[in-house]
Amino acid sequence: MGSNFYSEYELEKLGIKSFGKNVLISKKASIYGAKNIEIGNNVRIDDFCILSGKIKIGNYVHVAAYSALFGAYEGIELCDFSGLSSRVTIYAASDKYDGSCLTNPTVSEEYKKLDKGKIIVGRHAIVGSSCVVLPSVTINEGTAVGALSLITKSTEEWSVYFGSPAKKIKNRKKDLLKLEKDFLENEK
Repeated sequence: MGSNFYSEYELEKLGIKSFGKNVLISKKASIYGAKNIEIGNNVRIDDFCILSGKIKIGNYVHVAAYSALFGAYEGIELCDFSGLSSRVTIYAASDKYDGSCLTNPTVSEEYKKLDKGKIIVGRHAIVGSSCVVLPSVTINEGTAVGALSLITKSTEEWSVYFGSPAKKIKNRKKDLLKLEKDFLENEK
């Protein structure tokens, strides 16, 4: 009986640029441009996720089912202890929708314009189910974004955001920094 996750050997065969120890990627995930993907230690990527383009994932990161990371050339970085709930979609590039150009991948580049920019999901940041993150956004350290939010601008550290577009609704506790320290000491 085989595993639902790729083995270390299978991950090497996929051509992922680099990956650490204890990496669990579902065999039902779709990976495009594996040579541009870097993965740290203790990472889990669940069923039906899409990873495409330039992506860097730190340590102790979880990407839940049906999430999609479209890194394009600009890139997406998921920092240590960050997490994406199910159905989160992150775009490092997106067609412009203002009517000044044509859209979609079937059109020659000369007729298109893109909004593009790197996305960073900081340490201990969590993004709730069905959120959408648009280009050039940093979800700063400790930020929590509530389900169904549209993140169009960078966030403040240790804050809670919610809505469409997402707005800060309160501050978030930093207690988990002590928990992280204890956890890492016990991992040794």
